[in-house]
Amino acid sequence: MTGRVGRVSGLVGPGTVGEVMIAFHGGTTAFHAHPYDETSVYPVGERVLVMYFEPPQTVFVEQLPDFLREDA
Repeated sequence: MTGRVGRVSGLVGPGTVGEVMIAFHGGTTAFHAHPYDETSVYPVGERVLVMYFEPPQTVFVEQLPDFLREDA
């Protein structure tokens, strides 16, 4: 899971359990999500990078680097 790109489907921020949709096993799967740095906020629709996976269904994410952005 680490290194995959996902799209936020439920606000990710400190003190919340957000949700990120990630392409997985031939489909798209929802994962519980937390900010990797414990302080950032990612709104619905933002693309994020998975930094850490905690089984069975939780990821820690950070801002997508510029080189991976479509609009860069």
